[in-house]
Amino acid sequence: MALRIGYFPHNNSLWVLRHRGIVERTIPDVEWIDIRTLPPGPRPDVTAGLPTSHGDGLFDGSYDFIGTGFTPPITAQAHGHDIVYVGVSGPRVENSKFVVREDSPITSLEDLRGKRIGIGHGSWQTTLALFALDKVGLTWSDVTPVDLNGNDGAQLFLDGEIDAWTGSYPSLTRVEQQIGVRELIPTDGLFSHRSLWFTRRDFAVDRAEELAVIVAALQESDTWIRDNPREAAELFAADGGGDLDEWEYALRHRPFGVLPVSEDFVLEQQRAADLLYANGLLPKRITVTDALLPGIAEAIPPVPETAAA
Repeated sequence: MALRIGYFPHNNSLWVLRHRGIVERTIPDVEWIDIRTLPPGPRPDVTAGLPTSHGDGLFDGSYDFIGTGFTPPITAQAHGHDIVYVGVSGPRVENSKFVVREDSPITSLEDLRGKRIGIGHGSWQTTLALFALDKVGLTWSDVTPVDLNGNDGAQLFLDGEIDAWTGSYPSLTRVEQQIGVRELIPTDGLFSHRSLWFTRRDFAVDRAEELAVIVAALQESDTWIRDNPREAAELFAADGGGDLDEWEYALRHRPFGVLPVSEDFVLEQQRAADLLYANGLLPKRITVTDALLPGIAEAIPPVPETAAA
């Protein structure tokens, strides 16, 4: 049975791993599924729910393993899917910002009431926005969220089509080169913005050796990215994914390496799930610890000090 791994550029680790052939040294029969090519899942109105496509792919036969940001596994769990968290990255607080234009009349989070906030709905951006709004007692219904799916959020922000934006690098680099921006609230201390990897429970149990191979390969590849950010950036730029220098800057400012799921992560993820439900974006409450599996942490090798030869 082929090992199917879902990947896309926004999970930098899996994108690079796809191009380096490390998994194939141990498991020759690997299918890499670019999730951008899969049929899109339903996208409910941005005020009424979350899209489910990333999590659903694990259960419709598209792939066995995936890496995303905070929100997709929460959504998958809320729709009854039996996922298991495999590992997380370190905090990526320098990579994401909740910004307005420097000359914007919005000077505080309270000023967001009624304003248009650009997000990739269903991604980590939804969670970041909710954490910020909750900080001052605002809810999803107090703002006008704009789903940027399929659109260039940076350009919409530059054009003034949205009042605030949950942006990340390298897209933020292009904006910062053209206009002044202000962070409404520092991401550090608000949201850890980790990458995370998850799978189905049956895969984690029945194909544990293959899962261990994936994690070890990610660890090796992530160390290579850390030590060779320019070469790694070339893999993204070659796909038409933006400017080489911008990608190098982004990669140099992200943590690489797979870490075991921690208590702090679980608590933050549960808070995100509770906020999503309270704001009407999930069909039911979930318990994040239901997506944990004893023994997973022991299968994660330490982050190497230097890249493998």
